[in-house]
Amino acid sequence: MAKHHPDLIMCRKQPGIAIGRLCEKCDGKCVICDSLVRPKTKVRICDECNYGSYQGRCVICGGSGISDAFYCTECTILEKDRDGCPKIINLGSAKTDLFYERKKYGFNKR
Repeated sequence: MAKHHPDLIMCRKQPGIAIGRLCEKCDGKCVICDSLVRPKTKVRICDECNYGSYQGRCVICGGSGISDAFYCTECTILEKDRDGCPKIINLGSAKTDLFYERKKYGFNKR
């Protein structure tokens, strides 16, 4: 997700022992490059990104996590799995714009 949306910011703190999770929509994706092929290394996230209500949430979109997150083989070879916690910490302009557009026209989320 972060590869295609340059305004998304990753946490990048020292990862702890918590395993990152992915929701049903993001299941199978590499958290760095969004590829759907050859998962290899489990994602570790920092303790702050796994604390309280954030526990068990999707690393990419923040939804309810159903499966473990993995880095793909290419990201592991390029050592992108060692850059720190990959959790996305901001919403991004696309989701923010969608929220205000819905509010402006009075659409309700079902």
